[in-house]
Amino acid sequence: MGIFDMQTFFVTLIVLVTSLPAHEFAHAWMAYKLGDDTAARQGRLDLNPLRHLDPIGALMLILTQRFGWAKPVPVDPRRFDRRVSMRAGMALTSLAGPAANVILALLSLLAAKILMVVMLMTNTAGVLSILQWVFITMASINVSLAVFNLLPVPPLDGFSILTFFVPAKWEYKVRQYQQVIYIVLLVLVVSGALNVPLMFLSNLLFKGLNFLTGFVNVIAGMIL
Repeated sequence: MGIFDMQTFFVTLIVLVTSLPAHEFAHAWMAYKLGDDTAARQGRLDLNPLRHLDPIGALMLILTQRFGWAKPVPVDPRRFDRRVSMRAGMALTSLAGPAANVILALLSLLAAKILMVVMLMTNTAGVLSILQWVFITMASINVSLAVFNLLPVPPLDGFSILTFFVPAKWEYKVRQYQQVIYIVLLVLVVSGALNVPLMFLSNLLFKGLNFLTGFVNVIAGMIL
């Protein structure tokens, strides 16, 4: 898909105002459930896209139609309750964002398959076929967002998850270079250097979700 693919651009805008806010909302929700209301007090426990969008991350999503990010949700691990350690709480909070994208991808793929069944049963297409394509594309972009955010480099979620498994001193050393890593990440995203490995991983996840929603095909085969 090229940068001037207007159809995909339209779907990317839908993802921009739905999936990215949902990603950050999930972070805020998980932190709140673990006892930290920092994000909630700053109005981030909200699906309003204006509260979450990051100009650079939004631009990256529009340019690549695959990879981007929103404004990070503030989290104070010291406010987590005693059910979890600070590091475990941070890992769970970080995991919630990509998990939200995976759930949205799963729901989008499920909707696309249901629409396919409806089209076969009614022998019609038209608007339904367009909607089906929109849902498939939304599923694909959400999968890419989940995989991208799970990269184990700061400031992405994958790094915060990784820190649960490594010594604190190692995390501190890496975070000293976070700004440099952020710039390098921008260059890699814009240049397309990450496309091959990220698309490989995204395709694996997409196939997994496709398998999970395969029951729709089975039901359709029994009905039709």
